Amino acid sequence: MAQVEVKAPEKKVRMKRSMIDCDVHHLAPVSAVKDHLPRFYRDQIDLWGWRLPGPIYLNGGVQGLTVDSTPPDGTNPLGGRGDLEYLRSQHLDPFNVEYGILTGSDYSFQASPDPDYAAAICSALNDYTIEHWTSKDKRLKASLFIAKQDPLLAAKEIDRIGSHPDMVQVIVANGAEKPYGNRFYHPIYEACVRHNLPFNIHVLTEGLGINTGPTGAGYVTYYPEYRAARPQVMMAHLASFIFEGVFEKFPTLKVVLQEAGAFWIAPFLWKLDSDWKSLRFQTPWVKKAPSEYFRSNVRVTSQPIEMPPSTELFQQMMKAIYADECLMFCSDFPHWDFDSPLLTFPKLDDALWERIFYQNAADLYELPARRSDQGGAEG
Repeated sequence: MAQVEVKAPEKKVRMKRSMIDCDVHHLAPVSAVKDHLPRFYRDQIDLWGWRLPGPIYLNGGVQGLTVDSTPPDGTNPLGGRGDLEYLRSQHLDPFNVEYGILTGSDYSFQASPDPDYAAAICSALNDYTIEHWTSKDKRLKASLFIAKQDPLLAAKEIDRIGSHPDMVQVIVANGAEKPYGNRFYHPIYEACVRHNLPFNIHVLTEGLGINTGPTGAGYVTYYPEYRAARPQVMMAHLASFIFEGVFEKFPTLKVVLQEAGAFWIAPFLWKLDSDWKSLRFQTPWVKKAPSEYFRSNVRVTSQPIEMPPSTELFQQMMKAIYADECLMFCSDFPHWDFDSPLLTFPKLDDALWERIFYQNAADLYELPARRSDQGGAEG
């Protein structure tokens, strides 16, 4: 009888130093979030469904997730069971995540024309996230969802739960009715400053529901076009923050640009600086060059990081976006384009690695220094 060679299982590589992952998507199951809503809305959902805008383009993978991310029982990896153990075994433990910032998965309620309904969903999602995620693992911190359609309702939600120690930022979708520098949103920033919470803009819902179109030229046909156009919307928000004078009015406000790439920022800042010099008489309240506001008030996350054709050019672009001050690692787990912390970047010197993978985020979110080089936070 022929012998069958049995291969030894592959050894899993583990991060030696712990890190902070600024974009871990968790899904709060619809049925569970519904239980946190007022009965008025639960009855409406039973009768008419959720009444929320749906996706308009096909994402990759399985519902946008990696093909191999489904647990053995076939459930959604971060839904259905609310599978914290799966998140631990597939991401937090092997990659030695000291802290993971939860960023949800569905922002469709921020494109709804009904701000009261959107606000109720946000409160339910925030409560569910604390109850079923952050309270069960000290490594997890949460993003506070708001109904940005109504800044007064949004500020009320920030005041309600913004002081909770597990809430580390306010989060909104990139898709919006107005650029985020508009004074319409000032009540939100006043509340962020009151609670010392950064304001995170995460790509999603561009052109969905009440939000403006996904590009300045209108709607595109395919998802690759939609994905490529997302930095356009983020550019509009960044320019709006600067030229509307938000950082002069709210000098301690920090803004995070998430999941739109990073290297486009360099030439965009060059353009903003040039235009500010020649047109500054139109916005005399803008006291500093746009690139200075970026360095002091804006942070950007890495995923999906662009890959220049050479390591030398990569290093130059890292300097051009002030990566040692402003760039934070995010994986986008468990989406199909997830960035592995082991493989995403070329080799970085120790000081720069420390800033990107830990200290920049720790400073922003006021998280403690890592407990050791070998393990993450206890819990």
